[in-house]
Amino acid sequence: MAFRASPRTKILLASLSALMALSAPVRAAEPSPAAIENAKKLIADLGLKQSLDVVVPALFGEFEKNVLATRPELKDPLHQSLLLLVPEFTKGEPAVLAQVAQVMATKLSESELKEVLAFYESPTGKKYVAAEPAFINELQSAGTAWRQKLANDLLVRVREEMKKKGVDF
Repeated sequence: MAFRASPRTKILLASLSALMALSAPVRAAEPSPAAIENAKKLIADLGLKQSLDVVVPALFGEFEKNVLATRPELKDPLHQSLLLLVPEFTKGEPAVLAQVAQVMATKLSESELKEVLAFYESPTGKKYVAAEPAFINELQSAGTAWRQKLANDLLVRVREEMKKKGVDF
């Protein structure tokens, strides 16, 4: 049961959180039912439901790993307990998806949602959605390498500057 959230999932969840946070302060006019329906279709086309589907297993997997690190004798009963709890913890997913659809429908007009849907339902849009995980993985790899280089360069430069001040660092 040791599931890990993919980089795409982490980014999508962060985006969902940000999108929901943006909706809180100012309440715009209620979106039309058609706009909400288009937002739900967009959520499906973007694969956001599949991204949420891994949240509970990933959380449970991390929990199980952490507990077993200190209490390995609990492996079987803990795993059985977690399996029993999965339905209880996944039942909130539809409400999250509905909330995200509401936010999307508030932030984009019905016609804008239709335009976005037209793209994602086109062959190019479907190809983009299929290729997106590779883009995100590459972005994460490139970002990690860049961050490591920055950290190394920073250390070298700070040492140089501190040496100028007579401080060995």
